[in-house]
Amino acid sequence: MQKITMVSVLKYAALNLLALSSFYNLFAQTKQLVKVVKAGKENKVNIFIGEKLFTSFLYPDSLEKPVLFPVHAANGAIVTRGFPLAAQPNDPNDHPHHIGIWFNFENVNGLDFWNNSYAIPEEKKQLYGWIKTDRILQTSGGTKGILSYHANWVNQHNDVLAQETTRFEFSGTTHQRIIDRITTLKASTDLLFADAKDGLLGIRLAHALQMPTDKDQKFTDDKGIETIVKGGTDNIAGGNYTSSEGKQGDSVWSTRGRWCKVDGKIGRDSISVAIIDYPANPNYPTFWHARGYGLFAANPLGEKIFTNARSAKNLALKKGESVRFRYRIIIVDGKNTMVPKQLNVLADEFARLK
Repeated sequence: MQKITMVSVLKYAALNLLALSSFYNLFAQTKQLVKVVKAGKENKVNIFIGEKLFTSFLYPDSLEKPVLFPVHAANGAIVTRGFPLAAQPNDPNDHPHHIGIWFNFENVNGLDFWNNSYAIPEEKKQLYGWIKTDRILQTSGGTKGILSYHANWVNQHNDVLAQETTRFEFSGTTHQRIIDRITTLKASTDLLFADAKDGLLGIRLAHALQMPTDKDQKFTDDKGIETIVKGGTDNIAGGNYTSSEGKQGDSVWSTRGRWCKVDGKIGRDSISVAIIDYPANPNYPTFWHARGYGLFAANPLGEKIFTNARSAKNLALKKGESVRFRYRIIIVDGKNTMVPKQLNVLADEFARLK
């Protein structure tokens, strides 16, 4: 048994005081003004926080779903991968359907909304679904920026399976950015979200926030030239996952938790990106579909694969019924990463929202 001394007690107290101090310093900062601005005739809405571009909501016909892309930390660092829309040097070029931050699912009445992209051959497109944004419902600014929109989840023939209404709330301070997403899906026909691995809220992280790997990787530079980097020689990736249940790294995948974060460094600053689940969400707490190569997703509807078929979660909606999902994404930059104690406080705060 470890011997407890006065020195060790004082050290422990000092560390806790330091963590609490950094917490209050970070989250007591003055809120910056948010501007939500439609970009002319483009299917694009820009979100500025404190005069800096935070992200853009993109919904052109050329994309199979609406996305937030790119996403910046408060210090300007881009925390999402650039490929395929704006490839950066040494961008991984796998999974072209992973763009910024998005929300969809792999199996809705047999259609795959998650994996649809320009890379799907035309003869197979009938197996995939589209999410088509048809109108922006609200844009407003202030200490909290609001963007809400309506979209239809459709098949190849534009038959509507579900209507989506999403409300984003954006806020930020000197070292913090927050995205609250509230998405309601209303069934236009009887719907079955059949238990599947790929869903629901997804982020594709920047290369620097990937976990180091021993596997060979393929990268594309900004001129579209591909290179292969041998396993163990990638000197850019340096991220790591931590969940609310104390899981680390690859062990986070397929486990449940009310929050999960990835930490890494971009330039000289530490970057933390966290997703917090909401207690009223279906199948709370969510399973984490968090992969070392940069996919960071919360998927409450993949229970079968995540539990090795010990149980399953199929979400069925009758025509006219609705389901709501609510998540919070927090991005923090600075000298220190967010610690579990801070995230537990933030998760408690988020859970109290009505």
